[in-house]
Amino acid sequence: MTTAPDCCAPTTPVAATTCSTCGTTGRAVKLVTLKALLTPAALATLDSSEAYRFCPDIACDVVYFSPSRTYRQADVKVPVFQKDGRGSTPACYCFGHTRTDLEQATREGRAEVIPQSIQTHIQAGRCGCEVNNPQGSCCLGNVNRTLAALREASHA
Repeated sequence: MTTAPDCCAPTTPVAATTCSTCGTTGRAVKLVTLKALLTPAALATLDSSEAYRFCPDIACDVVYFSPSRTYRQADVKVPVFQKDGRGSTPACYCFGHTRTDLEQATREGRAEVIPQSIQTHIQAGRCGCEVNNPQGSCCLGNVNRTLAALREASHA
């Protein structure tokens, strides 16, 4: 005897929008980002049919999540800017600007040079944020927010 399909069951998988560990709403990230940045062992467990999101919560070890899987910092090949406060952590993954670079530029009164340089590269079509930046999107927002916070702290 066959059972009739449930007419109320979802026909497409429901994407998780909040991290199951911390409850933070995550931003959708393309599969190419995970393929580029997961360690080989983590990549071997990737379910390419699922939708993944990036967890930006600094206190949460989860970097990517889907309805059935999480990937933590140890599963990613690079330090994650939002989760790693070390000076050597990239703020711009494509062009190598670190937190230390941003701090130094701020101290020297030339903080605007870094975002201008990044913007020039973006306009020239050189950035590869989808495959270099763990959040899967442009780093310029992170760079500008960090520089603004550094400038504010230096005037406090």
